[in-house]
Amino acid sequence: QATPMTKRLPPEMAQVTAADGAEAPPFRANRRGSQPIRGTEEGKPLLLPSRRSSILSTLPAALTSRRSSLGGAPGGRRPSLGPWMLHSRVSFSGLPLFQPILKTRLENTYRMRPDEGCKFNAGRVQQVLEVALADALETTVYSPQGSAPLVQSLAELLRNQAKEVVPPRYKLVCHVLLGQQGQQSMLVASRALWDPESDSFACATFSTASLFAVATVHGVYFE
Repeated sequence: QATPMTKRLPPEMAQVTAADGAEAPPFRANRRGSQPIRGTEEGKPLLLPSRRSSILSTLPAALTSRRSSLGGAPGGRRPSLGPWMLHSRVSFSGLPLFQPILKTRLENTYRMRPDEGCKFNAGRVQQVLEVALADALETTVYSPQGSAPLVQSLAELLRNQAKEVVPPRYKLVCHVLLGQQGQQSMLVASRALWDPESDSFACATFSTASLFAVATVHGVYFE
């Protein structure tokens, strides 16, 4: 029988006597009561949340399918985007927006005159013009219809060959005059506004029984 002192004790401090007369350990109840934890009745194991499970594991399959990449099969590996996608932007349509190519900007050199020995050599340029005119017009017969495209090609040819013997930082202007050979007399003149200490020109002529040509190349120093 329990004593009056035992009746006044709280339930959590009462001692339970076993059937064989041995004293059992004290029963400890949690703050929520003495009800067993859910999942422990009827021999079921205790269910604990896994630390590695993500929030998406509890979502429906329709929502979790959004994690699959574009064009990839469900459950397959996600294809890598490559290093070019890591450094570029993507538009709303999904196409990559490539960054513009930045040009290298150089500082000003503040050079107003060419270096010593790097000036326009008129004699050397004249020799180049004479050889180029002879090679291009030696077997050519004058034609009024074909003279215009011939003059354009000659000017481009002479300018490119003169660039090979002209120092850098020079701008070249090439002028070619082509006409039919006859009994006429012609005088070709030119004027320019430039610096006589650094700028110059070269002129060459060529003639056959069918045509004549006068080529002039102006070299202007680019400040």
